[in-house]
Amino acid sequence: MAGRFPNQWLDELRQRADIVSVIGSYVQLKKNGHRYSGLCPFHNETAPSFSVDSQKQFYYCFGCKASGSVIQFIMDIEHLTFPEAVEYLANQLHLPLPEMQNDPAYEKRRSLKERIYLANKAAARLYHQYLWQAEGAEILQYLKKRGLSDGVIRRFGIGAAPGRPDVGKKLMDEGFTKEELLSAGLMMEREGRAFDMFRNRAMFPIIDAYGNVLGFGGRAMGDAMPKYLNTSDTPAFNKRYNVFAANLLRKARGLTRVILVEGYMDVVALSQYGVEGVAATLGTALTPEQARLLSRYAPEVHIAYDGDKAGQKAILKGLDILEEANVPAKVLDFPGGLDPDEFIRQEGLEAFQALKPISGVYYRMLREKEKHDMSTEEGRTAYAKACATFLQKVKEPVDLENYLKRLSLETGFDREVLLQQVGITPSRPVTTAPKRDSFRQKAREASGVDWTGRTLLAVLATGKLPKDSVSPEDFDDPTLRSLCQDLLAGESPAALMERQPDERGRAAIGDILSINTDMDDDGLMQMAKDCLKKLRRARLENELDKLQTSLPNLLPEDQPKAMQRALELTRLLSEQK
Repeated sequence: MAGRFPNQWLDELRQRADIVSVIGSYVQLKKNGHRYSGLCPFHNETAPSFSVDSQKQFYYCFGCKASGSVIQFIMDIEHLTFPEAVEYLANQLHLPLPEMQNDPAYEKRRSLKERIYLANKAAARLYHQYLWQAEGAEILQYLKKRGLSDGVIRRFGIGAAPGRPDVGKKLMDEGFTKEELLSAGLMMEREGRAFDMFRNRAMFPIIDAYGNVLGFGGRAMGDAMPKYLNTSDTPAFNKRYNVFAANLLRKARGLTRVILVEGYMDVVALSQYGVEGVAATLGTALTPEQARLLSRYAPEVHIAYDGDKAGQKAILKGLDILEEANVPAKVLDFPGGLDPDEFIRQEGLEAFQALKPISGVYYRMLREKEKHDMSTEEGRTAYAKACATFLQKVKEPVDLENYLKRLSLETGFDREVLLQQVGITPSRPVTTAPKRDSFRQKAREASGVDWTGRTLLAVLATGKLPKDSVSPEDFDDPTLRSLCQDLLAGESPAALMERQPDERGRAAIGDILSINTDMDDDGLMQMAKDCLKKLRRARLENELDKLQTSLPNLLPEDQPKAMQRALELTRLLSEQK
């Protein structure tokens, strides 16, 4: 998972980014030995089950099993990828990224990017000030006519670019150069003359998840074209990788879905009515990068584009993009060709919340049905064939069965015929009674967990155990043996957790590392000795049991050697009592 970051540099980052300090800025922690506890930020709870270990530099929730290093925590809490979380922490700690060492132009690019952020922030402030002054009266009136309150205007930082703007001049008076403003897309140059990019437009700042103003979307007044003018790509901004209102998505907690709309006003209007988790693309069709970005904030995306023909076409394309990116998607289908803004203003919040999101497959079936004359056999046949191509992608048997029932009712074709059209050969399902584990079997499995080996690894992870006192051969379990090898090789517990491919792997290591080792060095040494004694005795007993079981079946010439080994094992066991 480390990718382009050297292990040595990542170790330095983890050491500097003290996990207690980082998590403590999000969660109220209470000290208990070298551990800290608090309420888990990843699930709702009233009693603390979230633990942060300052010694091993990892966190673990005994409730939801969330676990990992300081980097994993930032990934989960801030909805970032691994490289983004690393860069986020490095920036917080003023730790130069490794690439700076080999790229002389990096600092220049980074400096320009920071200057663009600052220029955009200053411009956003000026545009917002203009909105409340005489120069912005027409634009404020337009916003009010659209039903926006002062509160939501301020929440989104909406502003006004007057017909005779002087934002560029004011920014240069503040110390920004013409070249910086041109690079930011705030000014443009023609025939050697620089002037403001935006004029007579309602201005919507495009803000990323970190609060940086990346650029602007400007909505023209009157019949001016283009209706929406967006900041072009700059060294600090690429439309493919960002969405409008990403900063609000980041702040929202516990979202079950992100609602994706087409326009800035749709986002603002839904937000004013209390709908959280709304975002919009930036004047372009949905991109795979935007799809992956949205998936960080919620488990699925609900597409809520306009209900007209253009919106329906965009929905179908958006479904393809989301599904290709493995992002679960549904559709909010607005009646009468309305857009989300119009619908919620006409019908209200309750009606919006009552809309049932429909699956992508069902939405495609609805749109496909409109193309055919269902009163004719030819129309029903063509409709069935088209729907069969949609159903080929359905993975869940229960979902497929529901779609087949609907399609059968609509077309009159038998289920078996439709299955064949989908490409599945009908067969009689084989029903078998589910296999149940007995209580005794479950108890045996629970007692079979190698808690002794896990405890020894937890002690080893403290770094206080002499490495020559433990060997990978002391562990029968391959997973525990591998962890022992990694710890003896010098890997930190935090690095081990980052190497795990999924939550289950991190939780398994978290289970081990969360075993209480809060004691002095002598206590830890004694705990390790006790564990080693138990492990080695268990190994001897296991070998003796196998030997005694196999002894009657051995050839006569092999029995003396086996008897000798059995006596040796018996002696070793008696010495360990």
